[in-house]
Amino acid sequence: MLRSESTTMDADHLFQLGNEHLFGTNRSKCESTATAYYKKAINYYQHSKSQGALGFCYEFGLGVEKDFVQAEQLYLTASSQGDGLSMARLAFLRKYGRPGVKIDRVEAEEWALKVKECPQAVEWIIQAATVDLDPSAQYALGVCYHDGVGMPKDEHAAFRWYKASAEQGNPRGQGILGYCYGEGFGVAKDELEAMRWYRLAAAQGETVAIYNVGYCYEDGIGVEKDVQEAVKWYKLSAEQGNAFAQNSLGYCYEDGIGVSQDFKKATHWYKQSADQGYPWAECNLGYCFQNGIGVDKDDALGAYWYRKAALQGHARAQHNLGFCYQNGIGVDKDEQEAVKWYRRSAERGNIFAYHSLGYCFQNGIGVEVNEREAVLWYCLSAEENHAPAQLSLGYCYRNGIGVEKDEREAVKWFRQSAEQGNALAQNSLGFCYEEGLGVKKDCPRAVYWYHKSALQNNPWAQCNLGFCYANGIGVQQNNSKAVYWYRQAAAQNHARALDKLGLHLQSGLGVDRDHDMAFKLFLRAAEQDHIAAQYHLANCYEKGLGCPVDLSEATIWFERAAMAGCRSSHERLRRLLVRACLISPGSLPMMSDDDLMCSGFICGHSAPAA
Repeated sequence: MLRSESTTMDADHLFQLGNEHLFGTNRSKCESTATAYYKKAINYYQHSKSQGALGFCYEFGLGVEKDFVQAEQLYLTASSQGDGLSMARLAFLRKYGRPGVKIDRVEAEEWALKVKECPQAVEWIIQAATVDLDPSAQYALGVCYHDGVGMPKDEHAAFRWYKASAEQGNPRGQGILGYCYGEGFGVAKDELEAMRWYRLAAAQGETVAIYNVGYCYEDGIGVEKDVQEAVKWYKLSAEQGNAFAQNSLGYCYEDGIGVSQDFKKATHWYKQSADQGYPWAECNLGYCFQNGIGVDKDDALGAYWYRKAALQGHARAQHNLGFCYQNGIGVDKDEQEAVKWYRRSAERGNIFAYHSLGYCFQNGIGVEVNEREAVLWYCLSAEENHAPAQLSLGYCYRNGIGVEKDEREAVKWFRQSAEQGNALAQNSLGFCYEEGLGVKKDCPRAVYWYHKSALQNNPWAQCNLGFCYANGIGVQQNNSKAVYWYRQAAAQNHARALDKLGLHLQSGLGVDRDHDMAFKLFLRAAEQDHIAAQYHLANCYEKGLGCPVDLSEATIWFERAAMAGCRSSHERLRRLLVRACLISPGSLPMMSDDDLMCSGFICGHSAPAA
């Protein structure tokens, strides 16, 4: 019949004949004949509606072998001539992707806006779904309602059309119907029903449904949790080019979920997915490059992939890119640019970005200092149960930063953060119990929280715990345990712990006496401007403890400590100066401190610190 058709037949008539054959309207249904008419209209007349319809056939495998790339090309050509069907389908493909079709969420939004500007853009889909009852068109109409493309957003209408498509056996309709049941989208949540529809679609080779079966096994949705089974389904989908599955498979390899941990395989699959534009994979790949996970560490590539995802509106990537700009990681340091990305991330509800913005406002990073604004951002993040923000908010209440000082409120936020395992908060909560700040003093409770924090290798808590053991605060006094915890903190170059450990070594408390090592520890701490260590170091130089006597060095270190407010150093410095300047060698017999005081050379009390 096709060969007998006049080649002069106009394009719209060819297009209409294609529709009639595609849907079986007024004649027998024949999808291959339909595509032949569409192709003729395209070849002779460059007919945009026929290009859109033929693209639809390639997308859903109607009369031709399914080919997402070919569908994309036809949609792009037709949409450039204003075809609404093509614009609507490009809005979908750019948002969700399909094997060989790259995701671009920004472009997806642009196509959705163009559909709004095109009257009756999805009329072909509506006609095919409602009059011709075509299951692929019913699925596509459901998508229009789902995403608000050409139709008002309506999850219940979306569900009805997905269901109509699924009940006719359409695999994409079945797959998305599983999603509706799994998420409670337009219907009461029913995880068993979700899994049933996913399996039906997966049995027909629908790669998204295959991925979702894996997701259900990973999280135990409608089926007993089985991470090995999840990986099997992810692999099946990933090997067919599904970007979502490729990313999930990468995550499984990175964390050793259902497979042996393998960072190189993780980054391989992240790269496969990222190359298709999936923003989660772009962000994950950026993280791998930034931290040298499965690839050589490359901060510039880390920032590159963060940017790719950030430009698609991926909130976590936007935050991470902001962090790169704040700290000059892989990009030139630019605090204003950091704040810009933090704001974009925060607008999408990212709790990390809330906290980072709070930090910027508190410390004047890229913005003017505004402590009240900082507290507002900390509150937003803390109320979402973000432990670092709860810690920061606790500090604000404890110190009256941007809010009235309120130690009880500080303890409340420290506790919430500490109970989530935040080591810094555990240490702060322990300090509150030790000192009775905002809570009844309870030294054993203080030790409890110091210990939890110390086990997470927090040097502040390790030092505090050592101090408790050294002084019998909340625990039985035990110098050996004190030394143990001081050593743990000192190994991290913690100044106070270095000083405390030096004192134990100098006096032989809980450890063999070792003046040489004590001197070295005092020096390391003193060089970090730890005042007590500066005093103890000066004392070593004056008395030759672990080093040769050197009154010049002793004077220097006593002076540094005295200038920082150490009264004991101020007095010792006065005595050294008297000996050095007023008692020349050989002119007078050695005089004791008492002799010097009686002679009027030394004041018997410490002067106020400068």
